[in-house]
Amino acid sequence: MSAQQKALFLSEKQGDFEIGSRNIPSPGAGQLLVKVQSAALNPVDYKIKDIGIFITHYPAVLGTDIAGIVEEVGEGVENFRKGDRVLAHGNFTNDLAGFQHYTLTVASFTAKIPPSVSFDSAATVPLGLDTALVGLYGEQLGAGITPPWTKSLGESKTPIVVFGGSSSVGAYAIQLARLSGFYPIIATASPSNEDLVRDYGATHFFDRNLSGKQLMAAISKVTDSPIGLVYDAISLPETQLAAWELLANNGTLVVTLSPSVKEDEGKGRKVVATFANPHIPQNDELCNSSWAMVEKWLSEGTIRPNKHEVLPNGLEGIVGGLERMRLGQVSGTKLVAHPQETQ
Repeated sequence: MSAQQKALFLSEKQGDFEIGSRNIPSPGAGQLLVKVQSAALNPVDYKIKDIGIFITHYPAVLGTDIAGIVEEVGEGVENFRKGDRVLAHGNFTNDLAGFQHYTLTVASFTAKIPPSVSFDSAATVPLGLDTALVGLYGEQLGAGITPPWTKSLGESKTPIVVFGGSSSVGAYAIQLARLSGFYPIIATASPSNEDLVRDYGATHFFDRNLSGKQLMAAISKVTDSPIGLVYDAISLPETQLAAWELLANNGTLVVTLSPSVKEDEGKGRKVVATFANPHIPQNDELCNSSWAMVEKWLSEGTIRPNKHEVLPNGLEGIVGGLERMRLGQVSGTKLVAHPQETQ
């Protein structure tokens, strides 16, 4: 194996993407070196380019959704070996990023890929699943409900509403809601994605174009139970407002962007902006326990990966894919690149 590899660099803050070379890193204690077969794209990748968030050192390699083959095992890692097919949640540092031939992963946030799941499908899982999971179960950055893998839970007859059910995060929020026993599971999306959303486990579907009042009226025909939890996977000001109108006293609204609604006195409602990086202290314990379940969930079909589209031209294809996402031209589908196609 050569000491050098190809990578897609963001040249400078709010700069351009370009292909370049960098050294292949060596795994430290608790880490793996992974040959990246598939890397999925996320909105955060183009937002880093456009806004300059999260990254402090340039040129920077991006990409947090990783699937590949273990090449080398670091000290103290006992449950992985060379040749294992794995998926992992990367981080905002060059050595732990996915848009390159080889990356390091943290063993605690890495899982084996079952034989029934492809690299491309597996790459759609890490960030989307963790964002849904931390938003629902995180004590500090989420609603703080009981994780279903830590305690046996039956159907609760407690409703949940997921805005953006066909998005990557929304799809995983629906599946986790089902795992947690919520009923009904009410989701919004565009009508063209209704079948997809129901397939993920939504029991009721409503058009995302309904006004807040129309949505409230429609949901009142489904359940007369108070809506104590809304997960807004879109989190635009208009979806947050509609979600806030649905929320009962003492309820929680989980958003994935900055809150645009204000918590109110008296009603006890709260809004939580989730942040799903498993590498930060607030999420470490939760994500350590959940990542231990990922292989089982995928193998049993408890968690199903996102629908995906493979981009052509390896690392170069990522640039066009991110532009399509920025322009709102991708719906209900995760874009995946094959870094090894770039030589």
